[in-house]
Amino acid sequence: MTQNRYKQYVDSISAQIMNGELKVGTRLPTHRQFAEKSGISLVTASRVYRELIEKGLIIGETGRGTFVRDINLLPKLSIEQDVAKNTLDLNFSYPIAKEQTKLLRESLREIAVGGDLEGILYYQQHTGREHERKTVANYLKQRGLTHASVDTVALVSGGQHGLATIILGMFSPGDIIAVDALTYPGFKALAKMYHLELISVPMTENGPNLQALEKLCQQRKFRAYYAMPTLHNPLGWVMNLSDRKKLVALAKQYQFFLIEDGSYAFLQRPAVVPLATLAPEITFYTTGFSKNIATGLRVGAVLAPQQYIENIERIIRITTWNTPAITTSILCDWIEKGEVDSIERDKRRDAKIRQKIVQQIFVDIPYIAHPASYFVWLPLPEGVRADIVVSELKKQHIAISSAESYSTSNKTPQALRVAISTLSHEELTVALQAIRHVILYLIDL
Repeated sequence: MTQNRYKQYVDSISAQIMNGELKVGTRLPTHRQFAEKSGISLVTASRVYRELIEKGLIIGETGRGTFVRDINLLPKLSIEQDVAKNTLDLNFSYPIAKEQTKLLRESLREIAVGGDLEGILYYQQHTGREHERKTVANYLKQRGLTHASVDTVALVSGGQHGLATIILGMFSPGDIIAVDALTYPGFKALAKMYHLELISVPMTENGPNLQALEKLCQQRKFRAYYAMPTLHNPLGWVMNLSDRKKLVALAKQYQFFLIEDGSYAFLQRPAVVPLATLAPEITFYTTGFSKNIATGLRVGAVLAPQQYIENIERIIRITTWNTPAITTSILCDWIEKGEVDSIERDKRRDAKIRQKIVQQIFVDIPYIAHPASYFVWLPLPEGVRADIVVSELKKQHIAISSAESYSTSNKTPQALRVAISTLSHEELTVALQAIRHVILYLIDL
């Protein structure tokens, strides 16, 4: 079979999907049936279907078949998605504190009157000004990262930038990094762009399957394991101390780094000892101040082993040069005045209230969530497909993420990740009720 003829099948089916001839949800013939009908080999038929899956036009479900996807759905990785105006956003998580605007106005006034305005206009140290790194280091120490210091902390432009500095500073294209079977889409996007190979680690109800991880370590040579041990996104679990110690022991035995993402750790109280505290010599800890303070400030921190801080500094220099001093000044002012602690307490209370709203509405629908988290994992009942739910909700101007955005394994579960932080309590109630109604409607069908 020539390349042109193979492409003809891909183009023909693509056109039928794009023009609506093949409707959303249509079950396609099996690979064997398609091969027999088209007079091609089974290998070629599988290749045609594989390319259509990669184009995002169809989706295969183990044990059920292959179906036409809704081409109007948002892109595959939620980090790349934009939410239209007048849409109830259950896709992105950006909790907003009421007092933030007032605090910002007061801080800007203080900077204008008594701050070093001229100094803000110049280039800064790549890892941040020394007194600000000290402030952030003290903040991290209070959260269990007892080894944080001026020499091991770098200020970055948000959590995503922090991950990028670690990846670009420490790894090379082709390196293998272990990740949970469901993980943060931003890390998936970063790994894809930098051509890293991600190996999926199966999970239990309470964290990664460490026995499975050890077997994978015996088969492949990992450079690192990317983990969210404290309030995992999207499942919300918190690894217990015993499992953390086992993970650290595996990292030391098989000689791989740990990349610890603490973006949502502020929601867990009492705090659990971070991996970076258990193994400071091999762990890179990164966090942002978007979820706990404000997304627009774009400030984050990387806590690295001291011998590798120069690697982080080099990447900061070639990507942003330095995090803007005006935003780091504001953040450090809030830390020193205790405002950050206050905002975090308020957000923990708010998250618990929102989880109670979820509990009241999803009373007859099983879901997974941390009691003080800003998101919910919603496995769908047998026979209900995530892309159809997402499509139906989009018609009602509700944006939501499917499991596909988070999945790193070959078997993507039929599930939704529901961000509950952004809407007002009243809007959240309306949106959650819409999700429930769509799911129950599809069950009845």
